[in-house]
Amino acid sequence: MDFKPSINEKFLELFYREIECEIPNTHSKLNLHILKIENNQFCYPELVNNLRNHFISFSLSRKEICDFEKDKRYGELYAKAASKFRDYSQNDGEAGELLLFCFLESHLKAPKILTKLEIKLSSNDYAKGSDGIHLLELAPKNYQLIFGESKLEQNLTTSISHAFKSIHDFLTRKKNNLQDEIGLINSQLCKEAFDEDLYQFLKSVIIPKANDTDPIIKNNAFAIFAGFEIDPTDEVKRLNNQEFLALLRSQIKAEVEGKMKHIKKKIEEYELYSYTFYVYVFPFMKLDETRKEIIKKITRAEE
Repeated sequence: MDFKPSINEKFLELFYREIECEIPNTHSKLNLHILKIENNQFCYPELVNNLRNHFISFSLSRKEICDFEKDKRYGELYAKAASKFRDYSQNDGEAGELLLFCFLESHLKAPKILTKLEIKLSSNDYAKGSDGIHLLELAPKNYQLIFGESKLEQNLTTSISHAFKSIHDFLTRKKNNLQDEIGLINSQLCKEAFDEDLYQFLKSVIIPKANDTDPIIKNNAFAIFAGFEIDPTDEVKRLNNQEFLALLRSQIKAEVEGKMKHIKKKIEEYELYSYTFYVYVFPFMKLDETRKEIIKKITRAEE
């Protein structure tokens, strides 16, 4: 039975891993990954090259990828994956969803079960619910079903607040809620399972039976990708490369550490004490421009 992440830890070599810690008095973890910096700029071209290697696994199901590869239809495979994304000029969010997928697979080692892009009938569809669902094995017979939520805002506090608001709505609304999402996952499992054994395993985890002799334990958790913008001053930009790198990393780290209380506040405000949150914080320069350029370049959109 093969159900492993499609992305390994090599992806993480692109980033300075500044923060990996538990948030005090919660069941949650905070992670800050800062993209590698050269000549006082983030290495976006290198990031794009890596995302090109992974966006197919993000936007298509395992079975669909397997069918294309079996017939060696690699050009069609790339084109089909690229067609799932909205046009880059109007695409404000899917770069964050793709990055969250990559971090959950490479850092948390939680393989994807389903992403929103897979079930879109056209690139312009808006699918409600979580951005993606991953499975994390905590221990034998003990799993978390992780629902992803990505927000990219100019301000980090706003990004975090909007993510928690979306999660609260997801848990409390009458339609397109958590239970509906679990039903959707169950109906889509055949696309992610290569064989009957894997299909039955995933089904047993997603909807475990309490009366089994050795029952599977499954709880629901959330992963948040909180993207935000940093805007170094002209004075900072004029620093030499070593000084710029040290200053920017320390400033970003200090800002993110200062948001731990805000995350805890949101958990308390929405009474989400029983859930685990995996929070991935990610700084951008020129956020509006960059998130569109990432999608443009990985899908090879024309000028």
